[in-house]
Amino acid sequence: MDDMLHAVELEKAYNPKDFEDRIYEDWERRGCFKPVKKRAEADTYVVAIPPPNVTGVLHMGHGLNNVLQDVMVRYHRMKGDETLWIPGTDHAGIATQNIVERQLKAEGKSRRDLGREAFLEKTWQVKEKHHAIITKQLRKLGASVDWERERFTMDEGLSHAVRRVFVSLYERGLIYRGNYLVNWCPSCGTALADDEVDHEETKGGMYHILYPLADEVGNPSSSEYIEIATTRPETLLGDTAVAVHPEDPRYTHLVGKKLVLPLTGRCIPIIADSYVDKEFGTGAVKITPAHDPNDWEVGKRHQLEVINILNPDGTLNASVPEKYRGMTTKAAREAVIADLEALGLFKQKEAIKHAVGHCYRCHTVVEPYLSEQWFVKMQPLADKALAAWKKGELVFYPQKWENTYSHWMENIRDWCISRQLWWGHRIPVWYCQDCGKMAVSVAEVTECPHCKSAHLKQDNDVLDTWFSSWLWPFSTLGWPEKTEDLQHYYPTSAVITGHDIIFFWVSRMIMAALEFTGTVPFRDIYLHGLVRDKQGRKMSKSLGNGIDPLGVIDEYGADALKFTLAFMCTQGQDILIDNESFKLGSRFANKIWNASRYILGNLEGRKIVSVAASELTELDRWIYHTLNETVKSVRAAFEGYRYNEAAQNVYEFFWNNFCDWYVEGTKLSYKNGDEAEKNRITSVLLAVLEESLRLLHPLLPFVTEEIYRKIPESCAAGASRRAEVLTTADYPVYCTDRIAPEAAGRFNALQEIVRLIRALRAECGIDPQLKLRIALYIEPNAPAAAAHENIDLIKLLAGIAEITFIDTPSGKPANAIGTIGIGFEAFIITGAEVDRSQLTARFTKELEKERQNLSRLTTKLANTNFTAHAPAEVIAAEQEKLHEAERRIEKFTLYLEDLI
Repeated sequence: MDDMLHAVELEKAYNPKDFEDRIYEDWERRGCFKPVKKRAEADTYVVAIPPPNVTGVLHMGHGLNNVLQDVMVRYHRMKGDETLWIPGTDHAGIATQNIVERQLKAEGKSRRDLGREAFLEKTWQVKEKHHAIITKQLRKLGASVDWERERFTMDEGLSHAVRRVFVSLYERGLIYRGNYLVNWCPSCGTALADDEVDHEETKGGMYHILYPLADEVGNPSSSEYIEIATTRPETLLGDTAVAVHPEDPRYTHLVGKKLVLPLTGRCIPIIADSYVDKEFGTGAVKITPAHDPNDWEVGKRHQLEVINILNPDGTLNASVPEKYRGMTTKAAREAVIADLEALGLFKQKEAIKHAVGHCYRCHTVVEPYLSEQWFVKMQPLADKALAAWKKGELVFYPQKWENTYSHWMENIRDWCISRQLWWGHRIPVWYCQDCGKMAVSVAEVTECPHCKSAHLKQDNDVLDTWFSSWLWPFSTLGWPEKTEDLQHYYPTSAVITGHDIIFFWVSRMIMAALEFTGTVPFRDIYLHGLVRDKQGRKMSKSLGNGIDPLGVIDEYGADALKFTLAFMCTQGQDILIDNESFKLGSRFANKIWNASRYILGNLEGRKIVSVAASELTELDRWIYHTLNETVKSVRAAFEGYRYNEAAQNVYEFFWNNFCDWYVEGTKLSYKNGDEAEKNRITSVLLAVLEESLRLLHPLLPFVTEEIYRKIPESCAAGASRRAEVLTTADYPVYCTDRIAPEAAGRFNALQEIVRLIRALRAECGIDPQLKLRIALYIEPNAPAAAAHENIDLIKLLAGIAEITFIDTPSGKPANAIGTIGIGFEAFIITGAEVDRSQLTARFTKELEKERQNLSRLTTKLANTNFTAHAPAEVIAAEQEKLHEAERRIEKFTLYLEDLI
């Protein structure tokens, strides 16, 4: 405690490249990210990372997601919870297979040229390459994950879990197989689940076509037609009926009769079904069960024929007339319209905009397609997940997302889980080539359980990627085995992810967990917004508006990236950023560096001493009170996942309160104090800095760690010592003995005096370096009375040479310009050091400017044309401008009177 300190030199310029990689490597080497039980009663805090796809580099959306997780994980680790962040990656079936197929296409090959085994070998190589890139990026971001527990959705343990779940659901009748209408991506060549289809507003047409009524022998009637309006004229080749509303008087006499389907020669029935909206369009709807989900349901009700007119690649098949076979749907549409026109059966085309389904991976237009697929019955699972939320076992942040969750659960549809791919978990079903029966098994089947034949063939399809991801919270901890990790760390604490995958992933994880573990997988569900550009557009390659998080780190550092994203992350809102936005975090990290550099660079010859509460000055009590209140608000913000609130509070405390007021105020002790006072203030200053770095650490881990390790080991008030590593140090706690509202109130009054003097000086255009003379009138018993005991502090902070106290405001000095605060008035004395003629000219100019402004606003608000048509908020804004102009006119008039 009595050892003399030496100055600690930080580099003059803040350069995160000097230490960020080094610090992360040291954290890993020390095992800082492993869960540690500091206290017997410690809670656990566990998060399983939303696994990024092994298809490329992380984008800014990943950057935001991992930053938010890291902030929360670091906070809980320091708070004392036994904290585990599980890393991992997703095999991303469609996306990863697309990458490999594109590579093969460039070589003039296809996956079928290679064969399944060779193709999978090549895909594993791509996975390993991209996995290495992703893990490197996560380290650059500073992600404090436990790398020893890293998982991959196709590693041996998770693959076993997937097969167990499939077999279990199948045996309970919750998985079934059959020919159904599915969403089909012709480009990817696979089925998609409903929530893997992006419905985008697209320019299109509404085509009006005439269907002739058939006579008794099935030929077109020469006199009667039914007019149909459709956005997909090419699909008429697969029509098997036309439907009308049963109560539509225009068509009731035609129900049960036949129509001749144009271009095909087939006859189709006219049916009555309440699905039809008789007020929409012509009131008659073509029914194509194989290519529209609504038509599929109508077809089932009326036992209509189902005609699939498409090949898997999206071209027309042999079910259509020969001339259209092999055409794309786009080419077929043009051909069908031309042929209808030639027959006089095409009436018109209306230009419209409508929602068209696109593949969420490759953005190809999705086709409704009849094929044999595997499905999960979702309603029994959804009912349990909905009940868990209603019982309060799940908490959404922000709360609005619970409405989306409940609506989806209440209207859930069965999940198509089979994909016509090679990369993924192959469906654990084997078909006997001899008896034709099927075997479903976790283990490899080599002998038919029905006829003992060895001639078996495994199902060619793989499972939807999300079928492994929905097990993630418990499969990553070893399920279905009863591992120590599963027993200790499950259920996890929270899921932190983007709101766009609430259906894909969050809801399904809850359903799977309740079905297979009997409990919800987490309690807290934080759904953040999307990262968009400054114009509000989603970031994409096509727009060229994406921001590479590694590029930001290279330019500004990881702390700048992390702090900026947290600062801008308001619950329920998207984040609008450009590259310039990250200067916010960079400037703050630089401020922390420079303030610490000043403090540590002035330690030479000082000693750390124990400072009793009675030895604290009013300035000290104010900073401890302010720090204490900040700790309270920041901890509450973290507990409620209010990242922007936490970031704004630490920013305000450190930059404004600590640096601009406290550090500046302590210069008085170094200037006027004796050795004992200098040692005392050094000890308090270091203690507040040390605690401030702990407060800031979750949001700016690298710069705070680098500085923290430079602080002398005995740096806190009393005998406490700093921790060896900041990332595992204790987070500050709220202390009742630091509550000092009276001291805070008095210092806040001093701050107001200083602020108003600074503002008056700036308004008068007086050189900030000029030492002024001021006079103060303080009301009796006002908090500002503290000015009497803090004259030197006010002088220091406001740049004042001399302060005079006056008994009444009427006793203000001659040639003085005044300003009024709560409980006081302050006057700048315009003596020889101030050019009064220049001030007079300045105020006269400002006064004339405000009078012109007032005249313009008065005229505008008197204009009934403006007030009658402008929005209320615009009028209110103009009225506020008018009031402000009136206030400024009054102020400058008084200033000029003071100068006379």
